Amino acid sequence: MELEFIESFVKNSYILDMKAIELAKAYDPKTFETRIYTAWKEQGAFKPESAKCDGKPYVITIPPPNVTGVLHLGHGLNNSLQDIIVRYHRMRGVPTLWVPGTDHAGIATQNVVERKLKEQGKSRHELGRDKFLDETWKVKNEHHAIIVEQLARIGASVDWDRERFTLDEGLAHAVREVFVTLYERDLLYKGNYLVNWCTSCSTALSDDEVEHEDMSGRMYHLRYYHTEEDGFIELATTRPETLLGDTAVAVHPEDERYANLIGKSVKLPLAGREIPVVCDTYVDRAFGTGVVKITPAHDPNDWEVAQRHDLPVLNILNPDGTLNSEVPEKYRGLTVKKARAAVLEDLKAGGWYIKEEPINHAVGHCYRCRTIIEPFLSKQWFVRMQPLAEKALACWRNGEIIFYPRKWEHTYRHWLENIRDWCVSRQLWWGHRIPAWDCADCGKISVSRSDISACSHCGSVNIEQDPDVLDTWFSSWLWPFSTLGWGSGIGDQGSGIREGGEVSPLASKPSAFSLPPSAGDTPATPPSSTPSPQSPVPGPRSPVPDLDRFYPTTALITAYDIIFFWVARMIMAGLEFTGKAPFRDIYIHGLVRDKQGRKMSKSLGNGLDPLELVDEFGGDALKFTLAFMCAQGQDVLVDRESFKMGSRFANKVWNASRYILMNLEGRELVNNPDLLPVDKWIYSRLNNAAQAMKDAFLSYRYNDAALTAYEYFWNDFCDWYVEATKLSMKTGEDSAVNAAEKNRATTVLLDVLAESLRLLHPLLPFVTEEIYSKLPNTEGLLITAPYPEFDERRNSSDEIRHFAFLREFVRLIRTLRAECTITQDKKLRVLVRLDGEQEQVLKQNEGLVKLLAGIGELEITADAANGRPPGSIGMAGSGFEVFVFIAEAVDITALKRKFEKDLDRDRAYIRSLQTKLANDQFVKNAPPELVAAEKTKLEEGLARTGKIESYLRDL
Repeated sequence: MELEFIESFVKNSYILDMKAIELAKAYDPKTFETRIYTAWKEQGAFKPESAKCDGKPYVITIPPPNVTGVLHLGHGLNNSLQDIIVRYHRMRGVPTLWVPGTDHAGIATQNVVERKLKEQGKSRHELGRDKFLDETWKVKNEHHAIIVEQLARIGASVDWDRERFTLDEGLAHAVREVFVTLYERDLLYKGNYLVNWCTSCSTALSDDEVEHEDMSGRMYHLRYYHTEEDGFIELATTRPETLLGDTAVAVHPEDERYANLIGKSVKLPLAGREIPVVCDTYVDRAFGTGVVKITPAHDPNDWEVAQRHDLPVLNILNPDGTLNSEVPEKYRGLTVKKARAAVLEDLKAGGWYIKEEPINHAVGHCYRCRTIIEPFLSKQWFVRMQPLAEKALACWRNGEIIFYPRKWEHTYRHWLENIRDWCVSRQLWWGHRIPAWDCADCGKISVSRSDISACSHCGSVNIEQDPDVLDTWFSSWLWPFSTLGWGSGIGDQGSGIREGGEVSPLASKPSAFSLPPSAGDTPATPPSSTPSPQSPVPGPRSPVPDLDRFYPTTALITAYDIIFFWVARMIMAGLEFTGKAPFRDIYIHGLVRDKQGRKMSKSLGNGLDPLELVDEFGGDALKFTLAFMCAQGQDVLVDRESFKMGSRFANKVWNASRYILMNLEGRELVNNPDLLPVDKWIYSRLNNAAQAMKDAFLSYRYNDAALTAYEYFWNDFCDWYVEATKLSMKTGEDSAVNAAEKNRATTVLLDVLAESLRLLHPLLPFVTEEIYSKLPNTEGLLITAPYPEFDERRNSSDEIRHFAFLREFVRLIRTLRAECTITQDKKLRVLVRLDGEQEQVLKQNEGLVKLLAGIGELEITADAANGRPPGSIGMAGSGFEVFVFIAEAVDITALKRKFEKDLDRDRAYIRSLQTKLANDQFVKNAPPELVAAEKTKLEEGLARTGKIESYLRDL
């Protein structure tokens, strides 16, 4: 016996007189999934310390879900993919760490609490900051418990002892350290800038937090009358209320139509102010009238024009979105919507209105509450991104990070090459409060790693901490190293002092554009254009074991919708503060959508709750289905019915194992069993499946891994090997020879089953663990058992070739049996013509093929001279011919009628396909994949009719 084939040795020399092991008749994951998860957790199976060796660790930090919500199916996909790859590497024996955690989600969480207060007739301002934060922590704790339960239900094998929260004490120290360090390195500045403002959340947003969607609107054409001569110029706007903040109109310098107006002025409708006509290449001469109104405080492009021409900036909005005291009194206090209506009415009455026309245009919305964003002039904190982006680009170009699939590299590069400065201050209470203090006496800002009681510049105690908090993503971009302890010991290392207090931004590509210091502003430090120092910021003073052991992490698995928010920023932060990229592999998966390709949402009613799916189908069905459908570079299109596939596969694993275990009665496990050719074949198939699974997992091709597992277990193991072993298990004379063969076959079958369960475990963890624990030839937990590894000694090319022939032979007969609707219990008489090696293989395995194909009488001959035997249907294989004596098995007249009916149906189907493909409009306008699919259907239909026609000729 070749020992290299057998893996799960029985410790004793043999086990005598085994008893049947009863698995429940019906697969019911509810009866064991929770119990198994608890056992894994209690026995420390999720911890890296459970590893069999001390090699290079495999580490993932979970993309932290927002603590306010419950996990949706997108989370289900993301965490399933992480769990699969983590389980695979854990079984390879390396220390494996999956760090769990949640995000405090500043805007989202504050909105939840404010809505609850509103229902009680209260506001956060009435409650006060401290009490409001107390209420928010309560909400956090409630939702956190739900998220923990959800992750457990889907089988997430995270190390719960290392769980983190973006507002916990350790991360708070890390956030402060980064804020102060950025300030010291002149990578952080504060000033009056144009920002994206959400009037509902009453906070600034970064460019990446604004989601644009097409909306119907109106384009209003207006007259601006000349001040020095008769006449007017015509311009158009979608936001007529903003004209109250106009400080100029602009034309293109090469537009001859308006050359005589440059340097002159026009009178602003309703406000009566005179504003200049300036020339700027920003204006598109071919669009509209070629004249643009300039409203610097409420449009980013107008802001740039204003900076170039030294125009005044007039902010006409209050933070709540109403018009302020800079506009005529009748409009003050009106919302934007009401102000627009009032302004239009007055423009018409005063003769300034010309016409309006419907348009569709992209409008920015708050990514959280969907309120329309207003460009707004406000004092905010910004991070200079270009120096950080240069390092992140170099990291990618040097091959330190790898995207899967590679197409996302282009998105990453484009964003970094066109990056704008990041507005990091938020006008909220829930979050990391900005560690900066304004001095009322000297007017300077003190930035400190620890709370201070006096100005670091003049010593005055008349100071006040900045009331704002940092953007949620400011803590999230530190996640890969802050969760492992970086910065957690820092909190008393002094203040970050930079001369000048407020500083101006870099000249290159800011997202908020600087104003010259206004009266009362602190003088600005000259702009810095030097990239930040290459040396990383030191972490805690004393070594942090987790940071030293597990950083940098190995992989990031996330959806493509947060490449800008999170992925690129984490790389920038890792390089800046640790000197290393935070991970090597970046697997970007698609989004979960419904079968029509629509995003799942409450409004469409197409959302799927992952816990409801687990309740109905089980955690394994959820995980396997999502993996099976997750092809690289594509979204995952599912509905509730999709998860039946995963459930059927888990059920197949259960039933196959149940059949094996219930037939152990009286059997003995033996040492060194001999292997039949079919045994060597299944070990070869298992060996190749293990290699294919390894290749798929290491390149994050989840669908390929799932397909390999499915085809191996369902087709190779169940449909062929388990069926083949029935030849050895057939009841008969209870002789010593027969008993020995049954024991031999049982020993090999149990070994193959045990290794097959190890192969499947990352994709079906619960059901495989439950079955594995029942096997008489295994010990310990499956979750930490070794994953099957490819072994060249197991590859038996002869057996692979021989069984490819045998399977083709059996499939031909099974297919004909199905086409002729012959029941499985009807034994067939078969003649096969072949010679050489195939003849010998078939004779050696005659009993096996008769069992698998349902053959009663098999005649094997090399004589090909006699043609087709009467009463038979012939089929050609690769190097052989098969004749099934069909007349002995069915009513030939009835079979002819069936074939003729099938032929009529198929011919009609073929004609419809040919008509469709002959339509030039269809071929030209339909998606290429649809046209290709229709051509494939036609080819299959023609092949099917050709086969039926040959059957009829034979009959």
